[in-house]
Formats: sequence, structure tokens, C-alpha cells
Amino acid sequence: MKKSINHKMYLQIIMVSATFGGLLFGYDTGVINGALPFMERPDQLNLTPVTEGLVTSSLLLGAAFGALICGRLADRYGRRKMILNLSFLFLLASLGTAFAPNVSIMVVFRFLLGLAVGGASSMVPAFLAEMAPHEKRGRMVTMNEFMIVGGQLLAYVFNAILGVTMADTGHVWRYMLVLCAIPALILFVSMLVVPESPRWLASKGKNTEALRVLKQIRDEKRAKAEFQEIEAAVKKDSELEKASLKDFSAPWLRRILLIGIGIAMVNQITGVNSIMYYGTQILEESGFGTKAALIANIANGLISVIAVVVGIWLVGKVNRRPMLIIGLSGTTTALFLIAIFSMVLDGSAALPYVVLSLTVLFLAFMQGCVGPVTWLVIAEIFPQRLRGLGSGISIFFLWIINFVIGFAFPILLSSVGLSATFFVFVALGLLGIGFVYKFMPETNGRTLEELEEHFRSQSNKGDKRDSIVKAR
Repeated sequence: MKKSINHKMYLQIIMVSATFGGLLFGYDTGVINGALPFMERPDQLNLTPVTEGLVTSSLLLGAAFGALICGRLADRYGRRKMILNLSFLFLLASLGTAFAPNVSIMVVFRFLLGLAVGGASSMVPAFLAEMAPHEKRGRMVTMNEFMIVGGQLLAYVFNAILGVTMADTGHVWRYMLVLCAIPALILFVSMLVVPESPRWLASKGKNTEALRVLKQIRDEKRAKAEFQEIEAAVKKDSELEKASLKDFSAPWLRRILLIGIGIAMVNQITGVNSIMYYGTQILEESGFGTKAALIANIANGLISVIAVVVGIWLVGKVNRRPMLIIGLSGTTTALFLIAIFSMVLDGSAALPYVVLSLTVLFLAFMQGCVGPVTWLVIAEIFPQRLRGLGSGISIFFLWIINFVIGFAFPILLSSVGLSATFFVFVALGLLGIGFVYKFMPETNGRTLEELEEHFRSQSNKGDKRDSIVKAR
């Protein structure tokens, strides 16, 4: 019994340590929400709608390349080592943004911070998926989503406290940004006690070490059985050449990659990050003052955390595919109602409260269903030797769409208004529902090795059907 408790406790330590990368991801993407109204003042960075979009989206562009590059590096050097290195980048870039004297320097350091955010977004879920027993994989991987929204909530709370108490201090935004250095230090220290992924170790021929790590996080009998599964999968992979983009020319792997990219893009076309980055501005546009908007925005962060807790419970109980379709239906409906009420109640005293209520409803569906399933499925579907590369490419597209939305949103808001902007997201949301319904497979209830075998067998069936058709 004692050994069983130790296995569980060590797994918990690993999960909490790694997901500090998610907390940093959340804080860094959420903090800009409250910092922008102060940064845009003439005596500070004097932002226009274009430079406001640039400051926000430079992190997102960096994140796209961070996800792509770090995924490859994680395959080569190990998940743990790369997460450790990213903690340094988080620290340096956080300090750089806090002390930036002008927009140009701010954009450079936001891009560097984005590299770290993107790296963490692709590596942490994959690392957790490889460490978790298959029956707990859903909940362990979605804990990263909990830490992301927890980081965003912390950012909103600190933004509100500093924004209200230090509103007359022009450079209050610098205090908001520098706080990110604290979780960066915690991430580095905590990852020092975390082992490397046993699947990565086995893929590099370090079998003794891989089995030793498995015995630390599983009971002995299960560790040996799982190690044999991993060994068999590694042996299959070793017959193939080194992982590269050429691998995705194989039909079954190309299908997985397109599904991964599609799910990643669907996550972003919901418009979630227009609310996460510009929530304060949306509420100001609806009729709140800056201080009231900062405080009201905490509701967005709070409901996100509550929704993710529900989502973590749900992924252990229900299948991924219906959960994602329900989530997307909810987010699209909420955005449709925001667009309608922004026209009907324009100028009304009730509008800001209606918009706040609907953004809370939107985030309940987004963070309770769409977010957890997105990160979980991307971490699950790729085979071992291509997991870093495949998830990195998928998340590259997630961040590229995020970048486009982050840059375009303040420009759209100032030119066509709140209602028309959200109608665009409604149309995109309907396309997302169609994609998931038609293409996304169910991944629940299988080990990572079983999922790989399933995709291979589906491809073989397809090849056989094609051969029969050609023969006829």
C-alpha cells in the first residue's frame, strides 16, 4: 500500500511541476489584458490600434515558432531538459517586457516570451501524456489546461489590484508584467526533481533508465508490462528513418497530422483569445469604465477555472468527440448572442452586464469542453517518434491563427464594431463544428500504443479498399 501511495504521490509531483509551464503560459497571455489600457497612454508606450495589436500578437507569433522548434528539440534532447531551458527564457523575457522603454523593445521581448509560451504549450501536454497511466491520461493532461486558466485568473486578479490601487501610476503595467518572473523560478526549481519521460528514454535506447522511471510511477508488475509495450512500439519505429516532415507523406500519418492541425485551428477560431487578451477593452466598449472593466474581468478568469475543473472531471467520464461538439455549439451560441445584443441594446445601461454574462457563458463552454479536449487529443494522437514534431506542427498552426486574431481584433473592433466582429467568429465556429463532426476520431479508452495501432490499421483497411476498387 505504501508503495502504491508513493507512486501516486510522485506522479502528482511530476504533474504539478510540469504544469507550472502552463501557469506561465496563462499568466503571460492573460496579463496583457489589463496592462494594455495603461500601456497605450500617451506618457507610456502611446499605442495605436495597430501597435496595440502588434504588442499583443508578437507573443503569439513567437509562440507559433516556439511550438514548432521546441517540439523537434524535445524529440532530440528530451522533454524535461527542454522545459528546464524554457524556464530561463520565461524569466529573461519577463524582465525584458517589464523594463521595455519603447514599443520596438517590447515587441522583441514579447516575441521571445512567445517562444517560451509556445514551447511549453507543445511540450508539457506531450510530457504528461507520456508519463500518465492510460486511465488517468485525460485528467493528467487536462491539468495543464487548469494551470493555464489558473495563470490567466492570477493575471486578472493582479491586474485588477494593481490597476485600481495604482491607477495614477502611469507605469503600473510594468509591475503587472514583472510578476511573471516568480512562477518562472518555481518552474525551474520544481523540474529539477522530475525524471525524464520513460517513452523518450526508451526511444533513445536507454532501456534500463526507462524501466527505472516506470517503476517510480507504476507498481512493479504494471511497469514491466508497460515497458514491454513501449519496447515493441520503439522497435517498430526504429525500422523507420529519423523523424522528419517526409514521414507525414504516409497516408495514415498525414491523416493524423491534418486532424491535429484541424483541431488546433478549431480551438482558436472560436475567438476565445479575443476575450482572454481584450476582455477589458470589450467590456469598456460595452460601457464599463477601465477600473470596473478590470474588476469585472476577474469573473472571466474565475469561470474559466471552475469550468476547467468540471472539464477535468468530464474527460474521465465521457468521450472526447461529443464533448468537443457540445463545447463548440455552446461557444458559437454565446458569441451569436453577444453580436445580437450589441446591436439591440447599443447605448443601453444593461449592455455591459449582458456582454459580461455572455462572455462568462462562452468561457464556461470553452474552458470546460473545448480547451481540455484540444490539448488532450493533440497530445494523444501522434505516434511516439513523431509526437514532438506532430504536436509542434499542430500547435504552430494554433498559434498562427491566434496571432492573426490577436493582431486583427483591436483593428476590427475600432473599424466595424463589436457586433460585426463577433458575427465573424460565429461563422467560423459553425465551420469548426462541421470539421469535428466529420473528421475527428474518438481517442478515449486506449493506450498511446493502442491508438497508434488503430490509426495504422485504419490506413491498411483504406489501402485494401482502394486496391479492390482499382482491381474492379
